[in-house]
Amino acid sequence: MSLFDNTEHAFSSKSDAELKKANYLFKLIGNPALTNLGTLFFKLPFATHLPLVKPAIRETIYKQFVGGETAEEAVKVAKDLYKYGVSSILDYSVEGQTEESEFDHVKDVMLHLVDLAKDNPEVPFVVFKPTAFGRIELFEKVGKNLELTADEQNRWANVRHRFDVVCKAGFDADVNIMVDAEESWMQDAADELTDEMMVKYNVHRPLIWNTLQMYRHDRLAYLKKMYAKASNEGYYLGYKIVRGAYMEKERARAQADGYPSPIQPNKEASDRDYNAAIRFVVDNYSIFGLFAGSHNEFSCELLIKLMQEKGIQPSNRNFWFGQLFGMSDNISFNLAHLGFNIAKYLPYGPIKEVMPYLIRRAQENTSVAGQTGRELGLIEKELKRRNK
Repeated sequence: MSLFDNTEHAFSSKSDAELKKANYLFKLIGNPALTNLGTLFFKLPFATHLPLVKPAIRETIYKQFVGGETAEEAVKVAKDLYKYGVSSILDYSVEGQTEESEFDHVKDVMLHLVDLAKDNPEVPFVVFKPTAFGRIELFEKVGKNLELTADEQNRWANVRHRFDVVCKAGFDADVNIMVDAEESWMQDAADELTDEMMVKYNVHRPLIWNTLQMYRHDRLAYLKKMYAKASNEGYYLGYKIVRGAYMEKERARAQADGYPSPIQPNKEASDRDYNAAIRFVVDNYSIFGLFAGSHNEFSCELLIKLMQEKGIQPSNRNFWFGQLFGMSDNISFNLAHLGFNIAKYLPYGPIKEVMPYLIRRAQENTSVAGQTGRELGLIEKELKRRNK
C-alpha cells in the first residue's frame, strides 16, 4: 500500500460538495474530445469579448486550479491549506508581457509578494518566470553570446536590475525566491543570471532557487557542474527539480530548425535522471536546497527514503516537496501529515489572463498517462468512505 493512499488525509480540506465538484471536473478533463472542445469554448468568449462563459469558468476549472484574482485572495486560500500543514507558493500567472513598463509592473508585483510572504509563514516562496522580466528573444541572444544593440544592452541591464531587486528583497526579508525554467533556447542566460544571484545572496543558506527540467538530457551534468562551482566558491545552491513542461514545443523547434533535440529519448530516461538528481542532491545536502516538484508517487517515496537514510529531518527548511494546486492532494496532504515540508503552486490572476495556464492544466491532465484516472479513483474512494 502506498504512503499516499490515505484519502481521509488527502481530502481533509474539502467538503462533500467540493469533492463532488472535483469528481465531475476530472471526469470532464479525462475526456480528450471534451477537453479540446472546452479549450476552444474557453478561448472564444475572450477573443470576441463575450462574458457569457466567465461564471462557468470561475466555478469549475478556475476554482480547481487557481487561488483567486488577487494576491490577497490567494493568501486566504493559502491560509486554509496551512491549517492542514500545506504551504503555498503564490504564482502570478500572467504571461505574454513585451514592454518595459509591463516587466517593471511584474517586478513590483514580486516585491509585493515578498512583503506578503514575510508576514505570512504559509507562503515560504515567491516565484517568477525569467521572461516576466524581459523578452525571450533577448534571453536567447544573451545566452548565445550574440552582439546586442545599444537598445538591447539597456534592456538587458534592466532585466539584471529586476532580478537583483527582487532577489535582494528576498534576502532582506529571509523569503525564498524561486526562478522558474522555460524553453531551452533562452535558458542559458536565465541560468547564468540566477547563478549570479545565488553567488550574491546564498551566503548563509539556499535562498535563491533555480529550476531544472529533467526531461532535458543535459540537466544532470549541469547540476553536477554547478555543485563543483559552488563547492569551490563557497555558496549554497537551491534547485527545484521537475520533469518539465515544454517537451512538444522543444522537439518541434529542434526538428524545424535542424538542431539536435535537447529532450530525453523517452519518459524512462527523464525518470532516471530525475531520480538521479534527487539522489545527488541528498548525497551532497550540506550545500543544497531541494524542492522536489513531482506528481510521481515513486519519486516522492524515494526522496523520503533518501532523507531518512541521511538523517535529514522532515522539517529541514532546505527540503521541500511540491505539487500544483488542485492536483495530487493525496501526495501533498499525506506528506504534510507525516511532517514533511510541502508547498502547493498556487497561481492567481484575472480569469482572462490566466487562461493559458488553465488550458495547459486541462491538456496536461488529459495527456499524462494515468493522472486523471488516479485523481478520480482517489476522489471516488473518499466519497464512498464518507458515505458509509
